[in-house]
Amino acid sequence: MDFLFSQDNLTSFDWILRAVFAFAFMLIVAKLMGQRSTSQWGLLDFVVVMLLGNILAHPLSDSHLGLKGSFITVSIVALLYILMLFLTLKSPKIRHYFDPAPMPLIKNGELLYPNLKKARVTIDHLLSELRKEKVDDAKKVALALWEPGGKISIFLYPQYEPATKQDINMLPKPFYFPRPIIKEGKIDHHELQILGKDTNWLQKELQSKFNTLPHQVLLATLDEKNTIKIFLYKE
Repeated sequence: MDFLFSQDNLTSFDWILRAVFAFAFMLIVAKLMGQRSTSQWGLLDFVVVMLLGNILAHPLSDSHLGLKGSFITVSIVALLYILMLFLTLKSPKIRHYFDPAPMPLIKNGELLYPNLKKARVTIDHLLSELRKEKVDDAKKVALALWEPGGKISIFLYPQYEPATKQDINMLPKPFYFPRPIIKEGKIDHHELQILGKDTNWLQKELQSKFNTLPHQVLLATLDEKNTIKIFLYKE
């Protein structure tokens, strides 16, 4: 375990051990910090990520620095992060500081330029976000909000919303979610078991309906109606 501490010189194997040990340690820390820290970057998340990256970067490139101090520091930062998440749940003031209320950028088809400046959102960026939602005219937008996570939520006027089955009085069909039962030629026995099928049944279905074998299938899915869809390998 000498590779954890300050050394005048480290062997190549010691450097490898440092990297592997630090990587495993950060995976454990990220897991303890929760999914939010890896799913979206708010103000608190950004600060923590920047801190963690800098804390571990130096001892991984400098043999005269030990890993012990970095690990202690990372652990303290992780504990502070968890504490701040707890406080944001308990205190509305702290929650509002780290997760402020959404800011309207468009309201009733009108651009709110002061809010665009405050959020540091350019017109070009706003138009880009509208295009992503297939909105060709800002006048069609009833409300567009700048969310704390940095995304823009867009709500069109009802007359510009796509018609739903409920709007035209169509009876909705049951939803069947297809499960992947073969991926890259390998059968997923767990998914088959969930659907109440086995390997023998699958092989017979592939042979009778598609005249193929599992190892020839790139992807195969099966839904609750026993509908199989396959994609074969192609040269």
